[in-house]
Amino acid sequence: QVQLVESGGGLVQAGGSLRLSCVASGNIFRISNMGWYRQAPTKQRELVATITYGGSTNYADSVKGRFTISRDKAKNNVYLQMNSLKPEDTAVYYCSCKGRLGPWEDESEYWGKGTQVTVSS
Repeated sequence: QVQLVESGGGLVQAGGSLRLSCVASGNIFRISNMGWYRQAPTKQRELVATITYGGSTNYADSVKGRFTISRDKAKNNVYLQMNSLKPEDTAVYYCSCKGRLGPWEDESEYWGKGTQVTVSS
């Protein structure tokens, strides 16, 4: 099993910054992609940013230039630095990863339970 635990959420004023962290633990052979998604009330979950094992990144248009995703492969951690936060960034932020439990296992996707980010105007 793989567990993902997010931290770093909270309440911040518009224009402020937060740094989210996520640690993956368990019987992991290898993690490939890691990413952050978010879900606001009454809305569907949406991609925020992803990062591949090789370090290639992808961002939602709404966060480009403001958010930065990074990872520590040795520690199976992924981070999301969020700057210039806006009220519309308010959501529960979820960490996700794709990984294998063994060299011959199929890749599966795993999710954390989420951390709340609230941006006040």
